[in-house]
Amino acid sequence: MFESLQESLGNAIRNLTGRGKLTEANIREGMRLVQQSLLEADVSLPVVKDFVDKITQKSLGLQVEKVYNPTEQIVTIVHDELVNLMGPVDSRIPTKEPVTIIMLCGLQGSGKTTTCGKLGKRLKAAGRKPLFVAADLQRPAAIAQLEVLGEKVGVPVFSDRKCADPVDLCRRAVEHAIANENDVVLLDTAGRLHIDQELMDQLNRIERQLDPDQVYFVVDSMTGQDAVNSAKAFNETLELDGVILTKLDGDTRGGAALSVKAITGVPIKFIGSGETLEALEEFHPDRMAGRILGMGDLATLLETAREKFDAAELKRQQEQLEKGVFTLDDFRRQMQQANRLGSMHKIMSFIPGLGQLSKILGSMNVDPEGEMRRIGGIIDSMTKEERRNPKIIDYRRKRRIALGAGVEMHQINELLTMYEHMAAMVKSWSHMGIGEKMDNVRDMTQQVSQSPFSVLNPLQKKGPGTGKRLTAKERLAQKKRLEKERRKKKKGK
Repeated sequence: MFESLQESLGNAIRNLTGRGKLTEANIREGMRLVQQSLLEADVSLPVVKDFVDKITQKSLGLQVEKVYNPTEQIVTIVHDELVNLMGPVDSRIPTKEPVTIIMLCGLQGSGKTTTCGKLGKRLKAAGRKPLFVAADLQRPAAIAQLEVLGEKVGVPVFSDRKCADPVDLCRRAVEHAIANENDVVLLDTAGRLHIDQELMDQLNRIERQLDPDQVYFVVDSMTGQDAVNSAKAFNETLELDGVILTKLDGDTRGGAALSVKAITGVPIKFIGSGETLEALEEFHPDRMAGRILGMGDLATLLETAREKFDAAELKRQQEQLEKGVFTLDDFRRQMQQANRLGSMHKIMSFIPGLGQLSKILGSMNVDPEGEMRRIGGIIDSMTKEERRNPKIIDYRRKRRIALGAGVEMHQINELLTMYEHMAAMVKSWSHMGIGEKMDNVRDMTQQVSQSPFSVLNPLQKKGPGTGKRLTAKERLAQKKRLEKERRKKKKGK
């Protein structure tokens, strides 16, 4: 998501690094690169100009604090302006009596019917009782598609293939919903390959007569400025309450996401980031700004984990961890849980600093998914006792496991080394009090939030409290010192 924008914008900001004191000249040069990055991402020209002007004015007026690198402060300004550009947003769906009516509209091929299914699944998971309404009478396949989606997510569908008037159909659907105690009605209206007056008149009649509580425009984010222009045209006719951007996982530029709110005044409510029915997220401008700047999005990752992970299994694992018990079976279960979050590439994009690493692994032809499968195969080739107590795995056992999993001996050693490191960390964690654990988490959080530029450039090392980059000689000395301390600590044990 937004890979090209992340790379070009990151390069533009990194261009300011190492300049010492920031001057008006190099700030304006950096902003010129930022502007170029946004234009290449297909962001609307007026939006780019206004965005860059605001950042330039704030950057030139910086009162640089000694504890911060000036460049880090500029990154903070860029982050805040990105949030302002895309927000504020309230993704909550209102509850109205006796029923909440949500109207979905959009061009043909934008993913409107699929989005209806995703939204219905999300509403049902939240305890609501939605009803799908097949109001697209222009495309016969749309009715069948919605009925299939309704069966998949367990949501009833109101349809009438003999009806020729979508307004009458929607009105009868609302009466049906009230009679059957459905509290949300999702109207899947007709789309076209282009905006025409007949389409607008039809949608306008539905809006006037049913007075929906929310009108969402569903649009393919990969169409860039066309998405923004069509959203503007629909808003002039229907007074949209929100935009749902689909296919965002395939959008490497991000022009629509950055332009739509500024051009139309309509906030992005949800984003579709995959083909599965679970791949619909609430849109959070601050989190999206973090993704764009390579800071990751741990909040969304944790929310997804809570939704996908098995609560009973997580509780069992927590009890094991508290006891300091961590077997290879536990290791595999955690991998299986992680697989539910999506591809390894997607997971890494949520974690601060790992988005670029994911790209590097791709350029090196390293397949994270293949690595996960290989590790699972190795563990499956072990006996129950070997998984419970890996210390008994000697050379003979390793050779047998390697043959069973179809891997090399050194790959067995690599897995066991990885496991030992994680087991040691779990044991250390189990001995901490709750206060120490919270301090540990708080320290990690502060490192990310207080030093956003270090996340953009994880290879940059700084001296504690100095805000300066270490030289190669200083980094080598620091590495030797840490290694010496590690050996001393190990010897003391």
